[in-house]
Amino acid sequence: MTTKTDRRNKIKLDVRSKIQGTTERPRLTVFRSNKQIYAQVIDDLTGKTLASASSLKIGDKAPKKEMAAKVGELVAKAAQEAGVTSVVFDRNGYLYHGRVKEMADAARKGGLKF
Repeated sequence: MTTKTDRRNKIKLDVRSKIQGTTERPRLTVFRSNKQIYAQVIDDLTGKTLASASSLKIGDKAPKKEMAAKVGELVAKAAQEAGVTSVVFDRNGYLYHGRVKEMADAARKGGLKF
């Protein structure tokens, strides 16, 4: 019997086999825990993180979806400061709804294209 984590890891490996972040179009990846959400813009060719944001930096008590939206805005701002305007979205095996969708929509509103 497979667990949720096994299922997510299988989806994650399948998605990662198809997408790769380049210098022109790095990968925006998301990780969510039970309480926090994290986002990174990664250039896979050089193996460097170009921009990152997390709900730990925000620090206020807000609903999880609102925190995800704030993280999306922060990562978009940090990516633009690093000179990145277009990214490939890596949902990291999570379903595209809820906090992941909120973060992605806020990053789009912040100016990232994907």
